[in-house]
Amino acid sequence: VAVLISLAMVGIDLTVLSVFGGALGVGIGLGLQKIASNYVSGFVILLDRSLKIGDMISVDKYYGRVTQINTRYTVLQGLDGIESVIPNEMLVSGVVQNFSLSDNNLRLGVNLTVGYRTDIEQLLPEIEAVVRSIERVVPSPEPQAIVVRFGDNGIDLEVGFWISDPENGRGGVKSKVNLAIWRLLQERGVELPFPQREIRIVEGTLSAK
Repeated sequence: VAVLISLAMVGIDLTVLSVFGGALGVGIGLGLQKIASNYVSGFVILLDRSLKIGDMISVDKYYGRVTQINTRYTVLQGLDGIESVIPNEMLVSGVVQNFSLSDNNLRLGVNLTVGYRTDIEQLLPEIEAVVRSIERVVPSPEPQAIVVRFGDNGIDLEVGFWISDPENGRGGVKSKVNLAIWRLLQERGVELPFPQREIRIVEGTLSAK
């Protein structure tokens, strides 16, 4: 009380101090509420076992392997080695894709276009065979090559396959699959068409087709 009286005597407006103190209290309260929410979320994660060390997950814009689960935050290590600290509240209140929840199998796919003169019925089983020979591609479910559509420049194909170790990345195995398919197409002499535009001059008028 004596301090308040002294402040008033020297001309300090106590109303301003009370407003500032109230705002400070609200800020601290909200901050503590956020921290408490993260701690509670951490206990929820640990109890329901929806996440575990080694899981490959995607949350918001982050993708990686779970390396730590603490009471306040969870650490994800991306495929580039960068670690991200994720507040546990985000993992409980938001949508989380867990690629390892029931099993580690992950489906990947590559696309290609071949010329219309290609013997598709012969090519599709051959593509599946070379993809099956890639080390990281699992034998079951089997790779599947399908016709997607008849495009402007050729026949569009999709080759789907499964891996069981997504924690080792996707780019490397997709590159090996693409390379194996490329070698097969070169051996078979299969045409890989590219977009073309034909220019015709009709009766002195320039037209593009």
